Amino acid sequence: MEKKRRKRAAGSGKRHTAPRLVVSDGHGRVFEIPELEMAGRQREILKRPAKPELIPLPHGSSLFELPGRVPVGYDPAQKRFVPVTHYQGEPVIAVAAFMAPAYSQLLLSACQVKDPKARLPLFAYTAVGWNADRFVVAACRVDADIRQDLDQMDERTIEAGAVKTLKRYPGNRLVEHLVQNCVRRYHCPAAQNFVQDRWECPVPTSISCNARCLGCISWQPKTSGVPVTQDRLAFVPTPEEIVEFTVPHLDNAPRPVISFGQGCEGEPLLQGDVIEAAILKIRNRTSAGTINLNSNASLPRVVERLCAAGLDSIRVSLSSAQKALYLAYYSPRGYAFEDVLESMNVMRRHGRWISLNYFIFPGLTDDPEETAALIDLVRRFRVDYIQMRNLNIDPDWYMEKMGLAGLSSRPMGLLAWQKKVKQAAPWVRFGYFNPPKQAW
Repeated sequence: MEKKRRKRAAGSGKRHTAPRLVVSDGHGRVFEIPELEMAGRQREILKRPAKPELIPLPHGSSLFELPGRVPVGYDPAQKRFVPVTHYQGEPVIAVAAFMAPAYSQLLLSACQVKDPKARLPLFAYTAVGWNADRFVVAACRVDADIRQDLDQMDERTIEAGAVKTLKRYPGNRLVEHLVQNCVRRYHCPAAQNFVQDRWECPVPTSISCNARCLGCISWQPKTSGVPVTQDRLAFVPTPEEIVEFTVPHLDNAPRPVISFGQGCEGEPLLQGDVIEAAILKIRNRTSAGTINLNSNASLPRVVERLCAAGLDSIRVSLSSAQKALYLAYYSPRGYAFEDVLESMNVMRRHGRWISLNYFIFPGLTDDPEETAALIDLVRRFRVDYIQMRNLNIDPDWYMEKMGLAGLSSRPMGLLAWQKKVKQAAPWVRFGYFNPPKQAW
């Protein structure tokens, strides 16, 4: 941590019982304000993090400056939350942490919007503080799987694997896309694992989507003012292109999973014919591994066909278990919330694994009404697994679009939320990644 060469408050060198507020000078220099404690947010509700909500900043996480945002800290002398526009005569801006994979945020970065036009890009903004000798964040590890830990990613090994993979599958457009775009441009951990012949392998297939998700990372209307974080797949692969590299992966990789539906594509169910043909060909050649679908689950008849072909598991994308909030986020084109539920019903009838890609947003996820709706859904379809994925979006823009600032209920906190869901549905498990069959 690069600290300002300034006179500090008396006693600021001692370890504090509460972490200090972290801010930036707007030029990449981050420092703490020793007079103020770290704060976090649940929706617009300011909160001092409790000790169980804090962990050291995980390896592989990043710190972001938040332009147009005024940091907010807690003043223990005045016993209130205070915005900070300047410190020792110089302007400061808010700071947030972007969590490494396998970690879920528990509190949002505490800040006020100074410039509404300065919309934040599509990342998750976690509360961060400084505790004498290290950064701390309001987060928890939700998956022990190391498959995307940064210390598992050696750049030289990955590049050697990329070269080897291109030579192994010459002329395969999908392999070319995974290597040139996903590995080398986006540094996608799943694609990096594929070229190292291990764990989960991504299989993008779709160039279009039947939803207009507010936080879509591969497509945004020009009017949103938010840049996409990666370009969408520009072609539809053939079943043969898919089979060529997925069968060896399923046969040879440790704990192998192949997953249709990735961030660099639209909705895979719109390419149901291609995926169905690919699964049939794959299962004609090997029974090994897990075939998974990451999807908005909008087309239950297609899900039925994929189950018949040999689909093992589905991960259903879900921003909210409440219909009105779901529709507000996804803006479906040609399907209804009830179709999503029916797809889960199809998977349950076939005895297949059901995960939720449940977007974590402190203050909504742990809202009492949302929690009750989620528990009802989990019980109704006996959902096996909840992947606690941080919602990558400007928090204030999201609250504005979803009307969350008007909620009158108090959130219970995400650690308490986990316990409540587990008590209501003891079989359900929490995680972050798509588990292989042997972990079910």
